[in-house]
Amino acid sequence: MALARVVTFDGVSKDRMDEMGREMQESQPPEGFPPAEIIALHDADAQKSVVVIVFDNEDDYRKGDEILNAMPTGDTPGQRTSVTKYDVAVRMKS
Repeated sequence: MALARVVTFDGVSKDRMDEMGREMQESQPPEGFPPAEIIALHDADAQKSVVVIVFDNEDDYRKGDEILNAMPTGDTPGQRTSVTKYDVAVRMKS
């Protein structure tokens, strides 16, 4: 079963989110990071962001979570306010 790591951030300016988007597009994932789908949502007016990372299984989630938790806080888009693990109940594209 797929699992999602959902992280919320406060204090995320539009400029910072644009910068993060460019950095993510131009760079490779951290070494050892498992395959994952990343969705970043941003509310510029509220300066809030939600990042959803979908992993295919528990082992990939655990490995990805460990790598992301070890990253310097300056690599995040803003102040991290929560990290929650969810089962992916439905996943589809139209």
